[in-house]
Amino acid sequence: MFPKHKALVLAAVLATAASAQAQVAVTADAGTTGAGLHLVVPMETYLNGRFGANYFKHDMTKRSGMIDYDLKGKLQTIDVLFDWYLRENSSFHLTGGLVYNGTNFDAHAKADPLGGFTINGKNYTAADVGVLNGTVKFRKAAPYLGIGWGNPLAADKRLQFNADLGAYYQGKANVHLASLGCATSQTVCKALASDVAAEQARLAGDTSSYKVYPVLRASISYRF
Repeated sequence: MFPKHKALVLAAVLATAASAQAQVAVTADAGTTGAGLHLVVPMETYLNGRFGANYFKHDMTKRSGMIDYDLKGKLQTIDVLFDWYLRENSSFHLTGGLVYNGTNFDAHAKADPLGGFTINGKNYTAADVGVLNGTVKFRKAAPYLGIGWGNPLAADKRLQFNADLGAYYQGKANVHLASLGCATSQTVCKALASDVAAEQARLAGDTSSYKVYPVLRASISYRF
């Protein structure tokens, strides 16, 4: 029989040895999802779990109807992904999982060269419209499917390069557009509100091409 204190020491040694066998890796990523960091852990013999976050600030100009919009966007995503390797010691894998999608854009409508706006085919002055602003957001839970190369937990080397090719489905854009500061008659402001609603629907339709967001990502991983 071991004395109690020696048994505790032995248990601690065994626990330390066991944890030393549990490999994890971290990756530093860059691509269409921006810059990211991920933690990779073993799940099964041919399955790794990959968990991390990405951030990308993206500003652009988009024309919808007769209006040009300045869009200031933040692509913020959190990944819960699972990489399935088809055979032992393979670098090729299939990836599936879920992306928490915090992406959003702030939209600011720009006046035409004469300082006015053409909204739903009708002309309005700057005094009529005031400020025309909006937001563009997408569904929060977005399923991901893709393929990839590289295994951050491979036993033959600690440092290696990896790549992902895939997409996540973020659905139809949720668009909100509003005019603030209409300074003319109530009749004009009421007509403007109706035309802005039609313009909002048009902008939502024009952003429908972003339902599926492509992912092309390269990373450097280090295994501990």
